[in-house]
Amino acid sequence: RAEALALFDYLRKSRLKGFVISLSGGADSSTVAALVALMAHLANQELGTKTFKEKLRLEPKLNTLPEILKSILLCVYQKSENSSETTFTAAREVAQAIGAEFVSLDISHLVREYSTLGESAIGRKLSWSEDDLALQNIQARTRAPSAWLIANLRQSLLLVTSNRSEAAGGYATMDGDTAGSLSPLGGIDKAFIRIWLKWMETTGPDAAFPLPALSFVNAQQPTAELRPASNKQTDETDLMPYEFLDLVERAALLDRQSPLEILRRMQVQCPSIAATQLAAWIEKFFILWCRNQWKRERYAPAFHLDDESLDPKTWCRFPILSGGYEQELADMRDYIASLGNVK
Repeated sequence: RAEALALFDYLRKSRLKGFVISLSGGADSSTVAALVALMAHLANQELGTKTFKEKLRLEPKLNTLPEILKSILLCVYQKSENSSETTFTAAREVAQAIGAEFVSLDISHLVREYSTLGESAIGRKLSWSEDDLALQNIQARTRAPSAWLIANLRQSLLLVTSNRSEAAGGYATMDGDTAGSLSPLGGIDKAFIRIWLKWMETTGPDAAFPLPALSFVNAQQPTAELRPASNKQTDETDLMPYEFLDLVERAALLDRQSPLEILRRMQVQCPSIAATQLAAWIEKFFILWCRNQWKRERYAPAFHLDDESLDPKTWCRFPILSGGYEQELADMRDYIASLGNVK
């Protein structure tokens, strides 16, 4: 409800005509789409259609909530060679269920053209074995210009779909999935988003608003879908389990604990996981956190919902470049070495 109110107020004050979402069929973009639909539902319920339209300066000819939603929300699915039928179906079903306008674009040829330009610049063919990250990122970045263009043409706000967990680890493509003028999920962690989506699928805030179509999203493992399908890419393989990332983030940033202190804490909270694995995930978190402050500096504004915001403009300051936690990480490695074969 806080998100719905914030989206309504931001749209009202921006004096624009609606929202555009790059809807991938995954959890984050589907959450943003559901929140916009929830905003319209709650505003119409509380204010009545006439006042709702007046507040947002909508066209008088829009007489029903479905007409309003179709007018103020466009979802665009942008397919590359690594996109699957699963995510396309999920994106289409969610957009139709909430009543948004839905557009599907194939950007495969644009990605190939950009790759060809890169090959001509470096004088060799690109390959997944040598150029994995670059080939992933160019797909995400190729989606941004079309999304921006559509948002401009509709005089709408382009919404960012990255979440707080991705911000902590820098698991987002600058000028790709971070493109947009407002980041509704910038203050919300992925573990919570997954729980919320399941609740929205079956229950929702009232009898009028469960979204069964979210089953197409909830059935999937979160994935950026930027590598070939044979790679079986998932977010948690690239990072770590989201629930664990959230625990480490809270311990490191709210409780100001060192890597070694967090490891000892996680040994108690996660006794079934080997200390070496816990240490590897904790080290990855601190390394990624330190390397990616520059990304957090460039994120679109996010709603400040609680004390776990990572927005450096309003709360969580950190040096753009630093030596990181080198000594603290060394202390943790020494501790792991002292355990020997003990799990």
